[in-house]
Amino acid sequence: MSRQADIPPEDVDRLYRDLQEDAESAGYHLNPDGEVTKGLIRGLLVNEKRYGYPSCPCRLASGDKEADRDIICPCDYRDADVVDYSTCYCGLYVSRAVVEGKTNIGSIPERRPPPEARERLKPVAPQLTALTLPVWRCRVCGYLCAREGPPEVCPICKAKKDRFERFI
Repeated sequence: MSRQADIPPEDVDRLYRDLQEDAESAGYHLNPDGEVTKGLIRGLLVNEKRYGYPSCPCRLASGDKEADRDIICPCDYRDADVVDYSTCYCGLYVSRAVVEGKTNIGSIPERRPPPEARERLKPVAPQLTALTLPVWRCRVCGYLCAREGPPEVCPICKAKKDRFERFI
């Protein structure tokens, strides 16, 4: 099995830079505690080496990519966690308030349903499944996303949250 010690520091540094650039360009922020962030990145790299995909380092992955799709970083729960708790479950992504030192990171509840509930939620025929989340549209560029609320910043044009409207 892969261990964090088996991950070369240059791989961690490279992914750190890539994630930092991607996060900032899309209106997200990485945890400002570099040591914690690099530890989480090491965990992502271990999981990628172990399973073939970068599952969340703070959750148990099954090794079945389809079953773990919701916890491939960035996980399906990141945005709601950052909005509600100023951090995602593992603490890799944080709110601007955390970066600015206005809010501290605390523990947050797990949003991921247990395995038996996830199995019941799987669509039999995805093309026939009704939307379970509202769809938000950026009024500036037309970007669409299905989630509980609009993103803080449009990942395409960088418009702020107030420029989104409920589409469906």
